[in-house]
Amino acid sequence: MNYLKRLIEVDLPIARISAHARREKSIRHGHISTLHIWWARRPLAACRAVICASLWPDPADELCPSAFREAASELLISFAKRMFPARINEEGHQLQSTASKESRGRWEGLLQAEREGHPLDPHDAAHQQVLRGALLDFIADFANWDNSTVPAYLETSRALTQAAHETLGGVPGTRPLVVDPFAGGGSIPLEALRVGGDAFASDLNPVAVLLNKVVLEYIPKYGQRLADEVRKWGEWVKEQTEQELAGFYPKDQDGATPIAYLWARTIQCEGPGCGAEVPLLRSLWLAKKGAESSALRIVVDKKSKVLHFEIIDRATAKDVANPTSGRGAATCPTCGYTTPADAVKSQLKPRRGGSRDARLIAIRQDDPQTRRRVYRLPTSVDEVAAEKAGMELNSRTQANDRNLTLVPDEPYPNETGAGALSSSVLYGFESWGDIFTPRQALALTTFIKYIDEACNMMVGDDGLRLATRTCLAQSLNRLADFSSSLCRLNSTGGRGVVNTFSRQALPMMWDFLETNPFNDVGANWAGSVDTYVATIEAETANIIGGHAERASATNHILPDGAAAAFVTDPPYYDAIAYGDLSDFFYVWLRRTLADHYPSLLRESLVDKTDEVVHLSKRFRGPYSHKTASYFENGMQMAMREGRRVLASNGIGVVVFAHKSTSGWEAMLSALIDSGWKVTGSWPVDTERGGRMNAIGTASLASSVHIVCRPRINDAVATDDKTGEWRDVLSELPKRIHEWMPRLAAEGVVGADSIFACLGPALEIFSRYSRVEKASGEAVPLREYLEQVWATVSTEALSMIFKDADAVGLEPDARLTAMWLWTLGGMDTNGNGSPKKNDTDEKVVTSTGYTLEYDAARKIAQGLGIHLEQSDSIVEVSGDKARLLSVRERTRHLFGKDEPAPRTARGRKKPKAKQLDLFKTIDELEAEAEETAAGELKPQAGETVLDRVHQSMILFASGRGEALRRFLVDDGAGNDARFWKLAQSLSALYPKETDEKRWVDGVLARKKGLGL
Repeated sequence: MNYLKRLIEVDLPIARISAHARREKSIRHGHISTLHIWWARRPLAACRAVICASLWPDPADELCPSAFREAASELLISFAKRMFPARINEEGHQLQSTASKESRGRWEGLLQAEREGHPLDPHDAAHQQVLRGALLDFIADFANWDNSTVPAYLETSRALTQAAHETLGGVPGTRPLVVDPFAGGGSIPLEALRVGGDAFASDLNPVAVLLNKVVLEYIPKYGQRLADEVRKWGEWVKEQTEQELAGFYPKDQDGATPIAYLWARTIQCEGPGCGAEVPLLRSLWLAKKGAESSALRIVVDKKSKVLHFEIIDRATAKDVANPTSGRGAATCPTCGYTTPADAVKSQLKPRRGGSRDARLIAIRQDDPQTRRRVYRLPTSVDEVAAEKAGMELNSRTQANDRNLTLVPDEPYPNETGAGALSSSVLYGFESWGDIFTPRQALALTTFIKYIDEACNMMVGDDGLRLATRTCLAQSLNRLADFSSSLCRLNSTGGRGVVNTFSRQALPMMWDFLETNPFNDVGANWAGSVDTYVATIEAETANIIGGHAERASATNHILPDGAAAAFVTDPPYYDAIAYGDLSDFFYVWLRRTLADHYPSLLRESLVDKTDEVVHLSKRFRGPYSHKTASYFENGMQMAMREGRRVLASNGIGVVVFAHKSTSGWEAMLSALIDSGWKVTGSWPVDTERGGRMNAIGTASLASSVHIVCRPRINDAVATDDKTGEWRDVLSELPKRIHEWMPRLAAEGVVGADSIFACLGPALEIFSRYSRVEKASGEAVPLREYLEQVWATVSTEALSMIFKDADAVGLEPDARLTAMWLWTLGGMDTNGNGSPKKNDTDEKVVTSTGYTLEYDAARKIAQGLGIHLEQSDSIVEVSGDKARLLSVRERTRHLFGKDEPAPRTARGRKKPKAKQLDLFKTIDELEAEAEETAAGELKPQAGETVLDRVHQSMILFASGRGEALRRFLVDDGAGNDARFWKLAQSLSALYPKETDEKRWVDGVLARKKGLGL
């Protein structure tokens, strides 16, 4: 079936969009991500670009209506005139916009042609290509956060959206509806509103729904009035609460307000005859910042067995002793005995985690003159104030006559197991209230009290009152994130406190930082309110109102054909336990908003019954039924509902990012089996440029945007046809060959490239309702995906070795190259020569390179290699496979010809000791009986990879003469494949590793040896 293609089905400037998405991670002021925690929130830049490209037709498509081409041409010329005024003279004119360098030439060219009497002709085929390029440039620049509020971009994008909507059959005066049934943090629906669409955002999770109500409904409706009310009543709440709690946060003698308090959970030493109290401290550093560095020193009174502390100013590493806590165990400074981890758990369990009786260790009090971070020891005044807070909380708890307990008593997540959400549950936390100290709980409950009083005092519009109350309640949630005993000290800088959800889990914190909610530095009530006000004011004039509702994606409440676009970012298989994590916030929302949102907040905890996630492997108990098939079935129902609510000429975009092949197979099966066909896919890099991935492990930086259309099946137009397996297989290599170089040119390589290839591969497979072999047997998606992996592997090898014949290399070299490419792609300096390592760059000792076993198996299978027969270079353990480091292969390459030890799948591998390359070489030389000097003389390895690795080891151990003889006299360097493989490995090894340095050292010897 022929259909009018949207821009996203033709092209997308992914490199420029990715750059804006990465930068956005560091933007805070006015960004919706600062309002409230939500996990795996999509960058607004990517959402804005994808929605524009999904709603706007491709003007170069032969089916594109002339009306849209004409409107787009007029709008873009008008935009260019606003952003790029005519030159006053030939020199000195500065472009008055934040357009990228890639775009400026096009805009200036369009204006120059206009001035010379050659305007865009929307009916000319060549000009239609220019128009397409202009639209893509506009999208790339509009993705820039700095342009998201610029009137010229906003007005032009909305006019383009309206023109597209009406020329595609939309009712004049209406907006195209964008539906997101997994709305989460609200990025997709927010951007749909920004670019002129309508948005229907739904989610099962009440925390997400309330967040979306603020962003999509309250901010557009009330705007500056809401900002003014939140600011006014937020200040009133602070004044009242601070006045009531002043005695529990005593000021210093000089009148200064403490910033934060460092606490440590404690146990009793179980050493023979000791019994001393041991504070559990992960580190004795307080601040590590040059001259501002400070640390704790433990002073032991041997007689009384009581520990005291001193603070070391201008501390250096030699001043700082070892911590008392590590890997769950506790070492007593008094007697030196280490109480094992299980015993620590046993002591903390009866005390429900030890938050209530932790020991106050130090107090942060910044110098008001220099703004330097300063710590002091607690005084008796500080300790008594904290004790009184506990007594006051007990008194208020007994006097509480509300339906809900004062402090949350709802059950804490109790799942255990290898991938459990919270290691802290092992230490006795039973309710959500247990993770707060008495003073933290007292402060939060007092804020709730005055939020309630403030909202009762408000007069006027009931809707505005509810919106204000909701914003203040979510401000409290933001404060709570920085006010639990799972927050920790950041000794290296920033605001000093790391929030509860610095990652998607609830890990145990032995020592923790309690922020003073009235401090004047950060992580306080005023800051939480100011963040809301800043975002409201930033977005007031930029978005049109939408709608947020609690609804299941598997049983959507919208009617058939209501949406112009179905754009969603569904749960990532088994990656995040959204419901359990959000309970942290939900229990506080119930205490501030339950009477005002009774249908949303009636349950004691977030209802996780229908949450579409795969958690059976990670959690025991209530999640045992949430298996891979549960996820696939639930996602299939959700995708089928998305297809139902979408208009027949509508478009779908599904965002997915998961590093496991099983997660991808489940998602893609659900998509195709529910009646969609894939028409494109675009990877957008969503991680910060400065993010450091763990060397040697797979890490997906991109989110893949899968573009799809409903498969049509009616008497007039049908996609319901059967494809032949041989035709599909013959087309697949051509499609991958076209696609992978394009990805590489956009900086998409490695695992990101593999998963990004699934989209174009599925364009072939999913255009048919059924693909059959010659025998009539249906081909399942899983079998096709195996072929995709094989094709991608073959194409990647051709890119790695370029003009060389990769087939001429043995299997171990091909597998090693593809393995390293999957982990990180290629890194060359553009001329084919190895890069020099920076002298100040840290070189990391490699411990091998790990992939998910199934991914590794498919890579090997695609190369015609059996992974289990590659044990000289690969170790398999459970669901992981590890490419051995060169260091680990030393004895195999120079000593007894025996393979590296393998570990059977499913068996726990004992922790290996760090290998010492030089010690291993020395041992081998001592064992060798080769020369009088005992110098190591390797027998050339059986494969090219073995010989390259041998030369790398000789270089690393400083055996230059032995390396020369090996390469020249023994002839290892006379094989062109040797240097081609070495060159490729130089590009493939991560630049921080010693292996990169070694292979570059070998390559540097080539010319000098006359090879």
